[in-house]
This record gives sequence, structure tokens and C-alpha cells, in this order.
Amino acid sequence: MKPTETLTYDFIIVGAGSAGAVLANRLSENSQNKVLLIEAGPASNIWSRIPIGYVKTLNNPDVNWRYWAEPEESTRGRRLYVPRGKVLGGTSTINGMAFVRGQAQDFDTWAQMGNSGWSYQDLLPLFRRMESYADGADEFRGNNGPLRVTNPVPSDPLYKSLIAAAQEVGIRHNSDYNGASQDGIAMSQASIAGGRRMSTAHCYLDPIRRRPNLRVVTHALTEQVLLEGRRCVGVRYTVDGVSHTARSNRDVIVSAGSVNSPQLLELSGIGQPERLKALGIEVRQELGGVGENLRDHYAPRTRWGISAKGYTFNDRGRGVGLINQALRYLISQDGMLSMVAAPIRAFVFSREGLTTPDLLLGWVPMLYEPGPKLSEQSGMTCYAHPMRPESKGNIHAVSADPRQPPAINYNFLSAAPDADLTIKAIRIARSIMNANALVSLGVTELAPGAELTRDDEILDWIKDVGETTYHPVGTCKMGTDDMAVVDPQLCVRGFQGLRVADASIMPTLTSGNTNAPAIMIGEKASDLVLAAQSA
Repeated sequence: MKPTETLTYDFIIVGAGSAGAVLANRLSENSQNKVLLIEAGPASNIWSRIPIGYVKTLNNPDVNWRYWAEPEESTRGRRLYVPRGKVLGGTSTINGMAFVRGQAQDFDTWAQMGNSGWSYQDLLPLFRRMESYADGADEFRGNNGPLRVTNPVPSDPLYKSLIAAAQEVGIRHNSDYNGASQDGIAMSQASIAGGRRMSTAHCYLDPIRRRPNLRVVTHALTEQVLLEGRRCVGVRYTVDGVSHTARSNRDVIVSAGSVNSPQLLELSGIGQPERLKALGIEVRQELGGVGENLRDHYAPRTRWGISAKGYTFNDRGRGVGLINQALRYLISQDGMLSMVAAPIRAFVFSREGLTTPDLLLGWVPMLYEPGPKLSEQSGMTCYAHPMRPESKGNIHAVSADPRQPPAINYNFLSAAPDADLTIKAIRIARSIMNANALVSLGVTELAPGAELTRDDEILDWIKDVGETTYHPVGTCKMGTDDMAVVDPQLCVRGFQGLRVADASIMPTLTSGNTNAPAIMIGEKASDLVLAAQSA
């Protein structure tokens, strides 16, 4: 079909997700900046407002890219599911809504790797700027930002018992793991307020959609960034089969996420020359790091039966109980339908001598089966994993056709410490679940099963059942070394007018869920772009 007229903007943002939506908001604050925001998915989904709606969007192709990783030894040849948001707000619109910044050490490590301006003290003002924290502002927390963050109190008897059990084995209760220190057990802080999901679409885009200098295009697949010499001058994208070209006066900012951002660079001729040539793509810039350095959290889900009735959502979330939960949500906007994916979590130490925790345990107050759907048996699920794994994989295009999904190779457990730490996390989960504070609930270990006691037995089980926690990062790594894709200003090496700003730029994984750091990256990128504009 005939291409449409080419339009020109100051800034073009590819991807309206956790970082892209932030950029659209901040860059369009100046009415003189003409901004184009391109999103492959729709504007919204009926389930995206209700927190428990992630159950309905987890496998929904309308709002989810629904990627699959390649089989590997660490998964016993299984292909792991990799959901990614394809909707305004990106994965912040379909995720589990846990709000975890990570540790100061995470960001100080980035700075020590040569990324000037990315230390914790550099980034703390951005974390404070982006949030409106329900418990009020202090030196660590903000209360004037677009994103509302809540911190539930442990009022439920099950959560109280879990906290008591953790304290029995030496894990303290921490009232704010996003504050002075992370270690301890706590209710999960959440991007939920008033019973509603606080996605970046809702918090950053909805209030500004009427700005005349901002254009948002949905259902638009970006196929290439356009390069003239060493400058990026625009993008080509399609809507309903019609090709469009948009040009940029200043910057094209790729915020398509850790799966799509490296693929788009490769489709545009930026990456490993032999890979690109094999796909018939003209090489425009050799950058060996494109698609490399993939990291994610690989976590088995331990399963625990509970004989006491009324404690878990297996008892409260079916039949009359489900009706009661629906009424509770309608009346007071709380209960099961307003629940973060893992309402309670613990940041723990694998051994003595560490200054910060290195393992994460997260509890879901139900047993569930594939689908997911509620199990007939009452119980709990606890995932357990190291927070800063060293295993690295890659994501690469397999075709010059942008509609073909890339190949995702995780290489989980390829770094020996990752397996050891995962086993340790499971043993700590066992110690908590077998503590005296939970005896009255009638807890029984269903998986891996108490009969599995040796490390090799537990590792075999991990490989049989482990899944990701949906935190892919690192595939357009920020740095100053030869494998860096972007520099500390988030500029793609070798080009002017082209940046990447999303979780793909993380050199290492942060300690916990990655949505809050991804939003922060959007804030940081907006500052970098605007500073360059005014220079």
C-alpha cells in the first residue's frame, strides 16, 4: 500500500512502556517539543485496571508479545514462557505490580563499571521524584510524583504468621525495604492505589494525552530506525499494513524493552556483522554487545499445603468466597482482586559476612495450576532465587522480518554460584515454612518434597520446574567497554540522535523486581535528553 506523508518531530520514542511513557510525559512538558510516541499494542485492555487482571493478560496476545525462550539444559529442554507487555504502559500494564527499587549497591556497581551519573546518590532524587509514597516523604521516599505506591500493613493472620516464622529463623521485619536498607521480610509495596493498577499509562500518559505537542500512535510496529551516515534521522513503522516514515530533528529513543530493543537495532543494521549478514541485513555499525548480556531471575516455585481452613485464597477465592471477594473489591477496593502478585517477600542473606541480602523469597497465598487457575488444594506458593545471578544469555533476531520473534537464550545456571544460591534460597524457604509460628496452620511441603535433601536432588528439581520471574534486562548494556551498546548518556555507540532507554541498558540485574528501576531509567533518560537539548 502507498506510504503516507512523512512527518517531522523533535523526539520520537519507540515503545510506550515503563520507560517510554515516562519519556513522553517529560519531553512533552515543554510545549515547544514535538513528540511522537509509537506503541505496537492497543491503548488499553479491560483487565488492565483491576490488579488481579494480570491473570487475564498473562497469556493475552492482544496486549502481550507472548515470547518463548529456547530450550536448554538448565530447563530440561523446556521452553520457558516470556510475557512482555504490548500495550500503553508496556509490562507495567500486565505485571505483578510489586514495587522494588533494588539496593544502593546495585547502582553503585553500575557507576563503578564506568557509568558516571548512575550511582545510588545520583539516582535517589529520581526515585523520589517519580513516586507518591503512601507513607509519606523522607530522605528516601517521595510523595509528589506521578506514580502512587502503597505499603500494606500485615493485617491478615497468614501474613502475620509468616513474619513471625521468618523472625524465628533470624529474618527481621522491615517496614520499608525501599528505604534505608532492604534486608528483612515485609508486605510487598505495590504500584496499586485505590484498588487500581498504577501503570505508567495511567500515571504518566493519561494526564497528558491532550497535549497538542504529543502524538501517540498505537497498533504501530516499528520496523527500522533510519540512519543517514552516523546520524539517526527517524523511524519506519506500519499501521494496518500501511508504511509510515517519521523523521526526528533531535533524538530517536528506543524504549521497546529488553526483547524488542536489541531486535530493532539488529533489524536496522546495528549489531554483530556475521549475524546481520546471515539475515540479509546491511551492516551499518558493528556493535558486538547488541543482544548479549541477557540476565533474568530463574526461580523454582516451592509449594506448601495448608490444612487449616480459611487462610488461603484457595479457600476464599472460589464459589461464595469469590462472590464475597468481588463484593469486597467493589465496596472497599481491597481483598483478592486488589492483590499484588506476591503480597509478602523477604530479602535474605545466603551466608554470614555479606553486607546486603543476595536472595529473594516471595509468597503467594494460594496454590495454582497452569493457566493459571486455583488448585483444589489449599496452600501457598513460595518462589526463591538469587537476586544478582551471574549467568548470561542473549537475544537475537532470526529473520529480517520484524514480525518474527527473536530467539531468547537464557543459559540459566551456567554460572556455578547461581545454582548454589538457588539451592540455598530453597533451604531458607524450608526453614521459614517449618518454623513454630506456622505449625498451627498444618503446613506440608508438596514441592520439592521433604524427601529431597541432597543438593544434587534439589538441583534436579530446580531444572525440572524452574521458571523466570519475568525480569529480562541487559541486552543493550550501558557502559564504556567494548561490549557496551550505549554510553552513560544512553547514546548508541557510533551514532548521533539515537538512544536506548529501558531495562535493556542495565549492566547487571537489580536486587528484586525490575519495574521500578525501569521507570527510573525513563526519568533519568528524560533528564539526559533535555540537558543535551539545552546545551
